[in-house]
Amino acid sequence: MTFDRSIKIAPSILASDFANFGAECAAVESQGADWIHVDVMDGHFVPAITFGAQTCKALRPHIKTVMDVHLMISPVDACLEGFAEAGADIITAHVEAGPHIHRTLQNIRSLGCKAGVALNPGTPAEAVADVLDMVDLVCVMTVNPGFGGQKFIDMTAKIAKLRAMIGDRPIHIEIDGGVDPTTAPLVAAAGADVLVAGSAVFRGGSVSNPKPYGENIRAIRAAASQS
Repeated sequence: MTFDRSIKIAPSILASDFANFGAECAAVESQGADWIHVDVMDGHFVPAITFGAQTCKALRPHIKTVMDVHLMISPVDACLEGFAEAGADIITAHVEAGPHIHRTLQNIRSLGCKAGVALNPGTPAEAVADVLDMVDLVCVMTVNPGFGGQKFIDMTAKIAKLRAMIGDRPIHIEIDGGVDPTTAPLVAAAGADVLVAGSAVFRGGSVSNPKPYGENIRAIRAAASQS
């Protein structure tokens, strides 16, 4: 993965056809997705349960770009090795998911993956100030995590603060929640470069009719680029 700050669209397979994950990943990639965002939920840290490392392992051969694994699970440390072995390029853990985020990030990097840290809407940017030199990505949640299709929560001030804190470090700012052509320019203008979008990408399309995926991706990217 070569670092750059160009806008990247990362469709969340949480909004795709669960019975057809592999084909859905290939379809959105063929239509211009830059990364594939994989939401792992445990029914404990967040209300919903999605899937685990074995599903990620099964998905890996179908993903040609970046497998961006977002762990909404607690405790998280014991699970990291499984997701690394499943082929995750990036593993993101929540700062709220345990008492030792520094150790968690060390573990992710020791497994050969890029390390991400996520912040819920109620958590300030300052919570990651002391680990910025250990991360490759900061994920700003613009919904409360746990399920898709929620309304965007304005976190632009937090994004701008993080962008200033990051300075010239090669760290992505990722936005997860309620991203669409209306909200994309707001977060891009504040300093985000990776936009996770679920329903806004998968709406109107299917594996057999993927063109709407491409139209949706291009609309989000164009909106973000106008910021």
